[in-house]
Amino acid sequence: MTDTLLAVLVLTGAIFTFIGSLGLARLRDFYTRLHGPTKATTLGVGCLLIASALFFSLRDDGISLHEVLVTLFLFITAPVSAHLLAKAALHLKARSLAPTPRAGDAQTTDRG
Repeated sequence: MTDTLLAVLVLTGAIFTFIGSLGLARLRDFYTRLHGPTKATTLGVGCLLIASALFFSLRDDGISLHEVLVTLFLFITAPVSAHLLAKAALHLKARSLAPTPRAGDAQTTDRG
């Protein structure tokens, strides 16, 4: 049963990591490229690290916390670094494929 769980975690991690890497390589502008490594790849590496922690915890006598700490560090730092990269790109006025909204174009809803 644990072998099946480990195999599912490793395959899920590999698939998400591949999709994130493919998105990083194929997407066309900086802002959409941020989503590849910060969303899918983070989830993929997290699955691989959890599978590693389970494997070494079951194999050895103690609980393997190194991988859990790396996973927590990854889940905390990836969104923060993506936010800082996006803010820097906005500050430098990096080109985006999406049209920039203007101040008067705010959509309002009718509450009648």
